[in-house]
Amino acid sequence: MIKNGICAALLALVTVVPARAEAVLDAASAFAALASTERAAFGAMAPGRLAELSSPAPRTSLFSRRAPAEPEMPTEVWIAKQPAATGGAEWRCLTQALYFEARGEGFEGVVGVAEVILNRVESPRFPDSVCAVVNQGTGQQNACQFSFACDGRPEHVSETRTYEHLGKIARAMIDGAPRMFTGGATYFHTTGVNPRWALTLDQTTQIGDHKFYR
Repeated sequence: MIKNGICAALLALVTVVPARAEAVLDAASAFAALASTERAAFGAMAPGRLAELSSPAPRTSLFSRRAPAEPEMPTEVWIAKQPAATGGAEWRCLTQALYFEARGEGFEGVVGVAEVILNRVESPRFPDSVCAVVNQGTGQQNACQFSFACDGRPEHVSETRTYEHLGKIARAMIDGAPRMFTGGATYFHTTGVNPRWALTLDQTTQIGDHKFYR
């Protein structure tokens, strides 16, 4: 009985092993044929195309990347829609300078005066704060840079709505609005005077009743 079982097992093993071996050989032959086909395909491909296919694909972001937009000059309409502006001493000094020096000018003329003051703040030839620029020379005869600072009259604001509007412009300029109107000017004067210092500078533009220089 035992011998019969052993014989049956050996017979089954002899039958199964060749079948599995044959299957392995068939798979190997198919793989070899596939590899040969791929080599032939790559061989027929242009070198540039092969390099393109073998290069890793560039990473793409799920988020679109846009170049930062250039800041835009606020318009008078935009300024008018803003809430009442507030700020510290620098804002107050700039607002007062715009009120007493340029409140009769149009929007560009007011911005032009603000540009001169801020350009001076950034220039090594002038003080490095808005208030120091506006008040430079105060108390010295013929040394004031801004006439209202030493004209001997008290700085009284009677046109509150105008002052509020100019405060919004001052706020926008201090907050980084681009300076587009005066070409980097650091000086200005009204058309009603002809100061000698103007002859030593280059005029950049004229806006309303003000000429601008650098």
